[in-house]
Amino acid sequence: MSAVVYLNFDGVAEQAIDFYVKALNATEVKKVKFKDFPQDPNDPLPENELNMVMESSIAFAGGKIMMSDILPSMKNVTGELVKGNNILISIVNEDQQTLENYFSNLSEGGYVIMPLSNTPWSSCFGMLVDKFGVCWKFNSDADQFLDNVISNKQ
Repeated sequence: MSAVVYLNFDGVAEQAIDFYVKALNATEVKKVKFKDFPQDPNDPLPENELNMVMESSIAFAGGKIMMSDILPSMKNVTGELVKGNNILISIVNEDQQTLENYFSNLSEGGYVIMPLSNTPWSSCFGMLVDKFGVCWKFNSDADQFLDNVISNKQ
């Protein structure tokens, strides 16, 4: 079993998918739109919602991100989408060049919270918010850091 990051968007999931596929050099892309399913003739979706993304996933470097749009007609059930800092995507990779490439690609149109740098907890750590408001954390040594601190406490 693995945990997968799932991102919801307010009608821009298709743009986000395209951006993340390019930024992360995705190896597999799956996408289903609401129009891909037969509509209930008694309760069809509004025309503007049919082209929205119902479910998608992109695979990259052993990771996966899933994404979809929140339909305007469903917001009375789901609530309004709120960009926030309660969720972030953490990329842990020992290859510093890979981290640098992802960091550069994902920061395009966004802003850097902390540039990639050597820190007491990682030889390559950084944080950014991409142009869709998604927070990303990069760490080359996360597992080693955790193991070292835990073993020193025992």
